[in-house]
Amino acid sequence: MNNNTTDVLESQKSLAERDKAHIWHPYTQMKTAALPIPIKKAKGTVLYAEDGKEYIDAVSSWWLNIHGHAHPYIAKKVYEQMLELEHVIFAGFTHEPAVTLAERLLKILPSKQKKFFFSDNGSTAVEVGLKMAFQYWYNKDIKRTKVIAFKDAYHGDTFGAMAVSGRSVFTAPFNPFLFDVVFIDAPTPTKIESSKQQLAEILENDDVACFIFEPLIQGAGGMQMHAPEHLDELIAMCQAKEVLCIADEVMVGFGRTGKYFASLHLENQPDIMCLSKALTAGYLPLALTTCTQEVYNAFLSDSPLKTFFHGHSFTANTTACAAALASLDLLQSDECQGKIKWLNEQHQAFQQKIESHKNVDNTRLCGTILAIELQTAETTSYLNNVRYFIANFALENGVLLRPLGNVIYILSPFCITEEELNKVYHVIVKLLDTL
Repeated sequence: MNNNTTDVLESQKSLAERDKAHIWHPYTQMKTAALPIPIKKAKGTVLYAEDGKEYIDAVSSWWLNIHGHAHPYIAKKVYEQMLELEHVIFAGFTHEPAVTLAERLLKILPSKQKKFFFSDNGSTAVEVGLKMAFQYWYNKDIKRTKVIAFKDAYHGDTFGAMAVSGRSVFTAPFNPFLFDVVFIDAPTPTKIESSKQQLAEILENDDVACFIFEPLIQGAGGMQMHAPEHLDELIAMCQAKEVLCIADEVMVGFGRTGKYFASLHLENQPDIMCLSKALTAGYLPLALTTCTQEVYNAFLSDSPLKTFFHGHSFTANTTACAAALASLDLLQSDECQGKIKWLNEQHQAFQQKIESHKNVDNTRLCGTILAIELQTAETTSYLNNVRYFIANFALENGVLLRPLGNVIYILSPFCITEEELNKVYHVIVKLLDTL
C-alpha cells in the first residue's frame, strides 16, 4: 500500500477515529474510553460538535473560559498583537503587554504583591512559587526545608506540584520520587480545630519554609470549601513564625469566588500567589507567580549564585499577555461584575431547591462555584463510578459536566444566559431524580 492510498483511507475515517489512532488524552484510560467528541466550533457557553449536537460548557473547559468561547473582543486584541510582535525572548528584553499586565494586576491584587514572574501554566506557577520559597531561605543562609500543605490538596502534575498535593490516585506511581510534605486537615467547618492543632505542633520547630494552600476551595479534591476566617487563623499562625504563605489561586482567581481573587476575602495576605487558567480567559497558555518585595529582595545580590535560575521558552508571550489584558477589560466591566453577582444569586436559589433532595448529601457554594455532593454507596473519591454515569447523562442531555467522583459542580463562563443556566439546573435535577 503506497502513501497516497494510506492518505485516502485515513481521510475516510471520522475525526474521532483519526484521533483514536494517534492521540493520547489527559486523565483518560485510553483502553476503555469512548471515542472523543469532535468539536468544530464554539460560541459563548455553547460547544458545537461535528455531528450537529450542542453542549453547554458548564465547567468552562477545565475552569478556563470565564468570558465564554470565541469572544470577538479577545480574538481581536490577540490578532492585533500577533501582527505587531508575536514573541520575544524575555531574558534581557521586555515588551508593552507584559509591563501593562503587571501594572494593571498590581491594582487589583492583594496589596502585599509587588513583583511578577511569568510562566505558562498552573503547575509551573506552583513550581515557581515553591522554588522562590526554598531559595528565599537558601539565599538567606537559613536552613528551612519543611513544607506544609492541606490533605487532599491538588496543585498540579509536575513533580514539585505533585509533591505538595495530597497523595492520591493522581500521584501514586510517583510517590517514591516526591519530596516530603507535612499534610494537615483543611480548615473545613468540622476540622478547623484539628487543623489548628496539627499546625501548631508542626510550627514548634523553626524549620518550615512555606505553607501552600488553595484559598477557600480545594478544586480537584472535590470542591471542598472552608471559611476565610478559618484560613486566616492558619496564615496568622504561620506568619508569626515567618513561614512563607503561598496561595494557589490557579482555579479560584479572576472572579470565581465573587472577588477578583480569593485572597481578597482574607485579612492576612499571602507572600506568594500562583495564577493561571482564567488569567487569559482560556485563550492562550500563561501563568504568573507574584510575590512580596521582601521575597524579591532575597534574590538581589552582587553574587550571581543568588539569581533565580528559572525560565520558560514562552515566558511572557506577547499574544498571551494581550489575551490577559483583553480578559481584564471584560472582567472589570460593570456588565461582567453584574453577571458574577447574578450567578451567585441564581446558585443560591438552586441550592435551596435541591439541598433536601434524597440523593443529595450536601451542597456547597462560594461565589460562582456550586458543588453538589451526592449520596452514594461508594466511598467519596475521584474514581467513584457514579462520575461516568453523571458525565454521560449530562452529555446526552446537552450539558458538559465533569464530576469529581460523586461531586457535581457548576463552574460556567460568567456570560452564561438565564436560559442556558436553567437548562443546566434542569439536567441536574433530572439526573438526581434518575439516580
